[in-house]
Amino acid sequence: MELTFLGTGAGIPSKERNVSAVALSLLQELNSIWLFDCGEATQHQILHTSIKSRKINKIFITHMHGDHIFGLPGLLSSRSFQGGKELLTVYGPSGIKNYIETSLQASGTHLTYPLAIKEIEEGQLFDDPLFTVYCKKMDHGIPSYGYRIVEKEKPGELLVDKLKAIGIQPGPIYQQIKENNVVTTADGRKLCRDHFIGPNKKGRILSILGDTRYPEKNIAFVKDSDVLVHEATFEHEKEILAEQYFHSTTTQAALLAEAAEIKKLVLTHISSRYQKGDNQKLLHEAMDVFPNTVLASDFYQVVIES
Repeated sequence: MELTFLGTGAGIPSKERNVSAVALSLLQELNSIWLFDCGEATQHQILHTSIKSRKINKIFITHMHGDHIFGLPGLLSSRSFQGGKELLTVYGPSGIKNYIETSLQASGTHLTYPLAIKEIEEGQLFDDPLFTVYCKKMDHGIPSYGYRIVEKEKPGELLVDKLKAIGIQPGPIYQQIKENNVVTTADGRKLCRDHFIGPNKKGRILSILGDTRYPEKNIAFVKDSDVLVHEATFEHEKEILAEQYFHSTTTQAALLAEAAEIKKLVLTHISSRYQKGDNQKLLHEAMDVFPNTVLASDFYQVVIES
């Protein structure tokens, strides 16, 4: 699991930051990429990365403000010319279906792949063999959602030393033990998998929130995340302004991370009023509360370790 920040600005593009889009690479897990928001020029940002648009098979839209959706029609269209054949599913708030269908129809765009559009409500979005995804409504001027991606537990490691201790040397039988409850050896011994497999590995948790004020009700939703991606539109001293515009400050994002006991906080959605020279100030405001914080820039990548 690896995140690539394609746009980290708020409202309008700036010379240093494009508007919102984050790609979650699940190439090893699912051979696919999930995209969270798709602001203007997202497909152009993708050209500066190793991401292949044809690998994007899920897009999660947090809300319907332009800086989060204006790049969507173009990306959907271009995917047809870039080898995309598999089903692509777009999840988003009420209105996303009309927006996409109207844009494609008005522009005469014909897709070469099946497209599903699902308008969301709070709760579990889907549950597949590897991941469960949830969404929750944030506190913003229009319906805005956060997403919580929970990886399911993975089988523990084969206890090789324990097998060698009873004379079972490496070979095809190791794979057989992993895949079967009981395996019979050539000399007639029965080996139970439970005796030779370590404890299950806890799955990773990633939370990506849309634009939001700082409400304490989000603590439970992002609890114990390995990585929390949170907006930080304003600096600490602009708390009143953040409240008025339904956004968060650097310090508020850090307070949520601390209360929810997450492992790593990544700040994004930075107002265009802040330039590169302001980055350290913004970062340290959050780090004073939650030390393991990173201020994302465009094309910043973070691996979510298992």
